[in-house]
Amino acid sequence: MSDDRTTSNLERESGRPSVLFVCVKNGGKSQMAAALMRKAAGDAVAVHSAGTEPGAAINRLSAESLAELGIDITGEVPKPIDPDLLARVDLVVTLGREAIVVPPPGVRMVNWDTDEPSERGVEGVERMRLVRDDIAARVTDLADEFAVGRGRAES
Repeated sequence: MSDDRTTSNLERESGRPSVLFVCVKNGGKSQMAAALMRKAAGDAVAVHSAGTEPGAAINRLSAESLAELGIDITGEVPKPIDPDLLARVDLVVTLGREAIVVPPPGVRMVNWDTDEPSERGVEGVERMRLVRDDIAARVTDLADEFAVGRGRAES
């Protein structure tokens, strides 16, 4: 995808950190994480998302739970992992237990074994709110980590 390559080249030139959030379908958790990071970090972090087996659309309940925070992901589209982008980002974050990514040498990778409320019988938008809040807390920590890594003082 040429847009991702152009963005990645700009990231390297600007020196800003970059992150790729990955889940299986790229319709829920990774899209939520990307949107929450954009809100938390603004332009200070280059944010991408992708899926190991992209679905056809954004998860409606994921979008609804983010809309409650004033974040609109309805225009997003699930996409596959771009190998060129994967090789350029500073960090790959997999969300959940099912997305498997083998990062290229030199690319840091972490897994966020996110809360799965459905295992406790919680379904629907309430499930998505809990997933959203779990991801939001992790994104806030990561945004703080990126800020400290860039030498900015915490407020």
